[in-house]
Amino acid sequence: MTFAIDAGRVGWQPIGVSDTTQRHALGTKVRAIDPTYGAGEFVYAKGVAATTTGSVVLFDQDGWTTTLAAANDKGSLGTAMSANGAGQYGWYQVFGKGVAKVLAGFVDNADCYLTATAGSVDDADVAGDFIVGMKGASATGTPSAGLAEVELFYPRVTDGADD
Repeated sequence: MTFAIDAGRVGWQPIGVSDTTQRHALGTKVRAIDPTYGAGEFVYAKGVAATTTGSVVLFDQDGWTTTLAAANDKGSLGTAMSANGAGQYGWYQVFGKGVAKVLAGFVDNADCYLTATAGSVDDADVAGDFIVGMKGASATGTPSAGLAEVELFYPRVTDGADD
C-alpha cells in the first residue's frame, strides 16, 4: 500500500512510516489515497509494543495511545499502517479499504470479531466481540501471509454492552 496524504500542507509524516518524534497533534485525522485501495482516513496516535503493519488496535482517546485489541475490549478501533511500536508515533486506518492481521482460515466477506490473540481478528462468531464497521474483503493471505483486506467504516466494539 502506498497511501499518500491528500492535503494542502507539506511536511506530513508518511502514512506507512513510524517515527520516534511526534510530528503532528495526536488524534489528527487525514485523508489519503492509494492507487489500488482508493481513499481512506487515518488517525495519528502513539504506538504500543509488538505492533506490526495490520495490527488491530484499540484507541484511548485521552492521550491517543493504543493497545493491541483483544477479546472483551470496548471502544474505537483502527489498523496500524506500520510497525508502530512503543515510543513511536504513526497512522492508523479507520475508514476505507485496508489490511488487518487475521487468524488462519479467515474467509472473504467475513464478519470480523476480536480474538484472544491481541492485534488480530477472526471470522469465528464470539459473543460480544463483533466489530461494527469492519468486514473482510479477502481471505487470509491477501495481500500477504497473516493479513487480509478489510473494509473499514470507523470500527468499534462494545463487548455486547449495547449491541
